[in-house]
Amino acid sequence: MRRSLAPSQLTPGVKRKTDENGEWTPKQGGKKLRVNPDQVDYTSPFRKPLLPLVNRSLVTDSTAHEALIKKILSKPFKIPIPNYQGSVFNRALGVRRQGARRALHDPFEEGALVLYSPPELSAHDQLKSDVEKQPVHVVVDPALCKVLRPHQREGVKFMYDCVTGEQIPGSFGCIMADEMGLGKTLQCITLLWTLLRQSPDAKPAISKAIVVSPSSLVKNWYNEISKWLPGKVNALAIDSGSKEDIDRNLVQYMQQQGKRNPFPILIISYETFRLHASVLHQGEVGLVICDEGHRLKNSENQTYSALNALNAKKRILLSGTPIQNDLLEYFSLVHFVNGGILGTAQEFKKKFETPILRGRDADATDEAHKRGQEKLQELATIVNRCIIRRTQALLTKYLPVKIEQVVCCKLTPLQSALYQLFVTSKAAECEKLCAKDGKATLSSLSSITQLKKLCNHPDLIYDKCAEGEDGFEGAMDLFPDGYNPKVLKPQISGKFQVLDYLLAMIKTSTDDKIVLVSNYTQTLDLFERLCRQRGYLYVRLDGTMSIKKRAKVVEKFNNPASPEFVFMLSSKAGGCGLNLIGANRLVMFDPDWNPANDDQAMARVWRDGQKKQCYIYRLIATGTIEEKIFQRQAHKKALSSCVVDNEEDVERHFSLGDLRELFKLNEDTISDTHDKFKCRRCVNRIQVKAPPVDSDCNSDLSQWNHCADKKGIVDPILKGAWESAVTFVFHHRSHEEQRKTV
Repeated sequence: MRRSLAPSQLTPGVKRKTDENGEWTPKQGGKKLRVNPDQVDYTSPFRKPLLPLVNRSLVTDSTAHEALIKKILSKPFKIPIPNYQGSVFNRALGVRRQGARRALHDPFEEGALVLYSPPELSAHDQLKSDVEKQPVHVVVDPALCKVLRPHQREGVKFMYDCVTGEQIPGSFGCIMADEMGLGKTLQCITLLWTLLRQSPDAKPAISKAIVVSPSSLVKNWYNEISKWLPGKVNALAIDSGSKEDIDRNLVQYMQQQGKRNPFPILIISYETFRLHASVLHQGEVGLVICDEGHRLKNSENQTYSALNALNAKKRILLSGTPIQNDLLEYFSLVHFVNGGILGTAQEFKKKFETPILRGRDADATDEAHKRGQEKLQELATIVNRCIIRRTQALLTKYLPVKIEQVVCCKLTPLQSALYQLFVTSKAAECEKLCAKDGKATLSSLSSITQLKKLCNHPDLIYDKCAEGEDGFEGAMDLFPDGYNPKVLKPQISGKFQVLDYLLAMIKTSTDDKIVLVSNYTQTLDLFERLCRQRGYLYVRLDGTMSIKKRAKVVEKFNNPASPEFVFMLSSKAGGCGLNLIGANRLVMFDPDWNPANDDQAMARVWRDGQKKQCYIYRLIATGTIEEKIFQRQAHKKALSSCVVDNEEDVERHFSLGDLRELFKLNEDTISDTHDKFKCRRCVNRIQVKAPPVDSDCNSDLSQWNHCADKKGIVDPILKGAWESAVTFVFHHRSHEEQRKTV
C-alpha cells in the first residue's frame, strides 16, 4: 500500500467517499495522486482501510438479547455446597479498599455510640503517617444504638474499655454486676457484635466467642441474638445431643480459622462445657461470657477450673449478685476475669476479708470498724476499675411501681407444738452448729431442713412423724384424730392460710395472675393440691421439665388470653433469667439462705415489658428459723452493699452471735426481726416516723414501713388477709409513680 493512501496521511475533515457496500474509495484527482483507470480495487491486499465508527447492532433481535442478559443477571451465583448459608458479612470477595482506612459506621452520625476514637494528629504528623495504618473509630452498629438506653450505652463502653485493656493495663476482663432487669444480655450482645466486626485496626478484634450460661438460658441467649441481630450472625447453641454429636460440633467450631467464620458464637451450658472441656481447650477463643457468673464463686470446683483453663484472654462475667455468701467468693469472681489484681486467695483473706468482716460485726470496736472501713475503701478502689453495677432504681423511668412486702405469719397451734417438740429433742445436736469451727454437721443441716418444711406445712414432715424418726417421737399424738395427709388442710399452716386468702381475693377481685415460688418441690405439690381444691388453673415449672418445654410454658402463660391463673416455680430450676411478665404478683413462700436466689426469683415479674403495678409477698413464719434465715440474708446484703454498691450507711444490726441462734422458737413476738432493729421510728409498735424520703425497696429493712396492724397496709388484698394469720408487715415501694401530663 502506498504511504500516501494511508488513513493517517489523508486530509482531516474531508469526508471520505464510500461505495454502496460501505467500502472506502479514494478521492479522484489531485496533483500527487495518479490513478490507473483500469484498476478497480485500490485497497491493500494485506489490510483493509478503517471502517467509519457507526453504531450497528450485531444482533438482529435486540429485545431477545436484553431479555437473555436480564435472565442471567437475575440468578445470583450459588455455591454448589449442600446446606451452605453463605457469609453473613456482605462484602465482595477479593475487593480491597484503597487509600485511607474508614470506620465501619459513621462516628459523627447523631446518636452514634463511639467506643474508640483515634488520637488526633497534627497536619505535620498526618503527612508523615501511613494512611493505611492509621487507627479508625470503633462505632456500635446504628441498629443497636437505637434500642440502647443511656445506662446500657455506658455499660457497653465500660466493658469495651475493660476487654481492650484500657481500664487496667495488662488485664482484659470485667464483671457486669447490674441488678436483674437492666438488660445485661443486650449490652453483651452489642459488645460481642462490635468485637466480631471492628477494631481500631479496621478489622475484627475477635473471630470467635463463647457464651456459657445455665442450661435453662441457652435457648434464651440464642433467641436474643436472633432478635437483636437478625440475619447478621449465626450462633451455634448446644443444649442437648449425644456425646459424639456434641464433640463433633465443638471440634468443628474450634477448628474455624480466620476472621469470617460461619458460626462465630457458641452458646453452651456450664454442665456441657465441663464435660467437654478437653475439646474446647484445644484452640484459642477471642472472648468468653459467663452468664449467671456467681456459679464460679468456688475457685476449687471443676467448672471453675475448666473455664479458667480456657485459652481466652478477654473475659466477661455477668451476675446481678456478685457477693452471695462471703468475700472469698467475691475474690474468686474477680480472679477469674482479671487474675492477680487481688493477689492470691491467702493474701486476699489476710489483707481484706478478715479486717472487713471484723469491722462489720455489730460488736466490733470503733478501731476495728475504722480499720474495716479503710480496707473496704481500698478494696473498692481496686475492683471498681473492672466491675460496673447499677441498681434497679434506673428502671423507675421505664417500669410501673413495685410494692414489696415482707409478711410475718404466725404458726398454728399444731405447728408450734411440733416445732417445740423437735427443738427440745434435738437441743444437744443444735449446739453443734454453733461450734467454734462454724461447720454444720450433716445432722444439724437435716434438722434445719425439717424445721423449714414444718414452717411451710405439717404435711411435709408427716411421714417423719408417722415413722417416729429422731426428733419426732410421739409427734403423732399432736395431730387431730382421723388426720388424712392426702387431703390438704390450709388451716393448719399459718402461711398456707394467708396464701389461700390471697389467691381467693386476687382471683375474685382482679384480673391479675400470680407466681408462687418455693425452694422445695414438695411444697409445689401442696400448691397443686390447693389449686385443684379451689379450681384454679395452673402451670408448674421445676427441674423435671425439659428446656424446650419450659420456653413453651412460659410463652403460653405470658399470653394475656391464656386462662392459667397460677404459675408454680421451683426457685432452683427457674429462678434465673425467666421472664414472667404475664403475672404482676409473686409470692416467695420460703426464704433461702442465699439472698441472691430470692432476689433472682422475685425479679421474674418486675422487669422490662411489665405494664401493671407489681406486688411481691415474702412469707416468713414469725419467731422461727425462717426469721433467723431472713436476718442472715440482711447481713449478707449489708456486706454486698458495702463492697459492690459502695453504700456506707448500711446499719449493723445483727452480731454474728445472734445469727447462730437458729433453733430457738420465739412465740412471744410479732416480729423477731423488728425486735432486733431496736427501731427508733416505732413507739409501742406504732410507726411514728415515716421512712427516709430517699429510701426504696433496695434500702435496709429498718428504713421500710413497719406495720403491726393493718392500718398502714397499702395493698387492699393483703389488708383483707390480715386477720388470717398475719402478725407484722414490712413494706416499701420501688419508686413514686410519676404523674402523666396530657
